[in-house]
Amino acid sequence: MTREDIVTFFGRRHEAYERHDPVALAALHTPDCVLESAMAGTVVGRQGVEQFYDHLFASFPDFKYEPEELLIDGDRVAEKASFGGTDIGGFMGLPPTGKHVRVPAVLLFTLKDGQIQRMQSVYDFTLMLVQIGVLKVKPT
Repeated sequence: MTREDIVTFFGRRHEAYERHDPVALAALHTPDCVLESAMAGTVVGRQGVEQFYDHLFASFPDFKYEPEELLIDGDRVAEKASFGGTDIGGFMGLPPTGKHVRVPAVLLFTLKDGQIQRMQSVYDFTLMLVQIGVLKVKPT
């Protein structure tokens, strides 16, 4: 893929996020893809990726993914972004808190044949749990 192809590809990915479309998001991954994140753990295969996004959008119906910058090096891509939403549907098996979260993130991708073969999300999961009200912090 050329740099322009990759930028266009990530534009389509963002549009699928905007539509909250787990099927379209999963279709951007190779059949044997691997997704790693604190929220999802390690997910292998398109069906697992689709289930992850389906659960994400059910937990956070107003989920917003905001890409900020792409760094492209051949078939490897890093994306600086932030994401957030309101915990209306329950998160990781916990009851909904009604609280809003917003977390900065870096996502690392390996592309193969025009699709995502590997995706690793790096973000402050503890911050997310504090914002959602699952973890309490002591004032200093």
